[in-house]
Amino acid sequence: MAKISKNRKAALEKADLNKEYSLTDAASVVKDITFTKFDASVDIDVRLGVDPRKADQMVRGIVTLPHGTGKEVKVLALVTPDKEQEAKDAGADFVGLDDYIQKIEKGWTDVDVIITMPAVMAKVGRLGRILGPRNLMPNPKSGTVTQDVAKAVKEVKAGKIDFKVDKFGIIHTSVGKVSFSPEQLAANAAEVISTLNRLKPSSAKGTYIRSITLSSTMSPAVIVDKNAIS
Repeated sequence: MAKISKNRKAALEKADLNKEYSLTDAASVVKDITFTKFDASVDIDVRLGVDPRKADQMVRGIVTLPHGTGKEVKVLALVTPDKEQEAKDAGADFVGLDDYIQKIEKGWTDVDVIITMPAVMAKVGRLGRILGPRNLMPNPKSGTVTQDVAKAVKEVKAGKIDFKVDKFGIIHTSVGKVSFSPEQLAANAAEVISTLNRLKPSSAKGTYIRSITLSSTMSPAVIVDKNAIS
């Protein structure tokens, strides 16, 4: 029989991990059963009734969390010289083009989001083999390839995130930090779920949202009652 860790044992004493909770109650439980010394991220996992192997059932989208992510997002703006000041004024941490392309080609990827313009995608495109596996490749669908660079930078800094269903049909994304209130975490999670419902593929049959759980970086998963979400 597998040995139960000290933290899991403490979590089991505080909560019934087989019970289904409302979003706010689930967020509260996650806070109670997180014992890290750092401000852990809180994640939502939503299992969808889709087949990601089919192009018409690939669920991908963007959402702006009402209370942000709680994380300081490092943004690189790959733009032409005439857009550099605009990107800097909007809050981009790194701004440039050829110099940063060369740095990335040498292995530098110390950023969370890369925003660029349609006019320079021919240059940025060759970075796909480096940025793709790290989920950093700019994409028009996620709003990171745009002429309005300032708006894109501000939105990302304010809590805009993008997500994509994985090969198992699961959406996994952060909805804040353990230091957030249960109400803030619940509001962020509800926004993700609402966005997923709007993105439901017409070809998806049967139950669309099959399960929802919340967890922190090192906590067990807490089950959310999907029927209690309007």
